[in-house]
Amino acid sequence: MSTTGVLLASTPTPRLSGKVALVTGGADGIGESIVRLFHSHGAKICIVDVQDNLGKQVCESLNDEANVVYFHGDVTVEEDVSHAVDFTVDRFGTLDIIVNNAGISGSPSPDIREADLSEFDKVFSVNVKGVFHGMKHAARIMIPNKKGSIVSLASVASVIGGLGPHAYTGSKHAVLGLTKNVAAELGKHGIRVNCVSPYGVATALSMAHLAEEERTEDALAGFRDFTGRMGNLQGVELTTNDVANAVLFLASDDARYISGDNLMVDGGFTSVNHTLKVFR
Repeated sequence: MSTTGVLLASTPTPRLSGKVALVTGGADGIGESIVRLFHSHGAKICIVDVQDNLGKQVCESLNDEANVVYFHGDVTVEEDVSHAVDFTVDRFGTLDIIVNNAGISGSPSPDIREADLSEFDKVFSVNVKGVFHGMKHAARIMIPNKKGSIVSLASVASVIGGLGPHAYTGSKHAVLGLTKNVAAELGKHGIRVNCVSPYGVATALSMAHLAEEERTEDALAGFRDFTGRMGNLQGVELTTNDVANAVLFLASDDARYISGDNLMVDGGFTSVNHTLKVFR
C-alpha cells in the first residue's frame, strides 16, 4: 500500500531471469510468441529457423541484440542443430531451456492408398527427428550441469486419432513417446522433459495445406470459426499466446517437479466426447 492509500500494481517477477533458451521454429506463429514471452521474462534467446527474413525481423523488433540472436538451422539436419546449440552456448555461456517447436502439418491425405511416402518421411523428419536432434544436443550441455528443461510442441493429435493426416498424427504420438522416454533417462541428471499439446490455433501452419493464393484472411476466419464451434470450451479463442504461456510454465522453475508430462492446452477437447450431445 502506498502512502497515498492507493494500491500500486506490482510488476510480475520475471520467471526466466538469467536463463538461456533456444527455440526452434521461432520465426513465426507459436514459436514467435514463445520467443517474445520468454524475452519479456528475462531470458536470453537463440531463435533457430530456416526463415531468415522472419527470424531477423523478430530479433530487430525486440531491439535487444545482446540477448536475442538468430541462427539459420534446419532441424532435420543434426549438424545444424548441434551447431545451433554450440552457437548459443558460445554466445550466452550455457543452455538452460530448449523448446522444440519447429513442425509441419503435411498435406491432407484422406485415402491411405494414395498416401505419398515421401511426404510421410518429410513430416517425420521435421516433427520427430527434429525434436530428437534438439533433445540429444540439449542433453549434451545439460547433463554436465545437472539441470535443464526440454519442452517440445506436440498436439491434441498426440493422444487421439482423426484430427489430421496419418503422418502428422503419427509424428505427434512419437513426440509424446520421446518425451516420456527421454524424461525417464534424464531424470537422474535433474533434467525435466515435457511437451505441450494445443488444440487448433490459427497460424500459418494451419493454412499450410492450402495453395498460397488461398491463404487469405477469410480462410483464417473460417478456420477460427470451425475450431471454435468444434471446441469444448466455448467463448474463448485459443491463441499462440495461450500456448506460449503453457511452454513458459514448463520451462520455468514453477514447474520444477514436473517431468514426462503432456500439458493439454485444448479447453477439454480431448477429455470429452460431444457426439451424443448430452451437454449440447
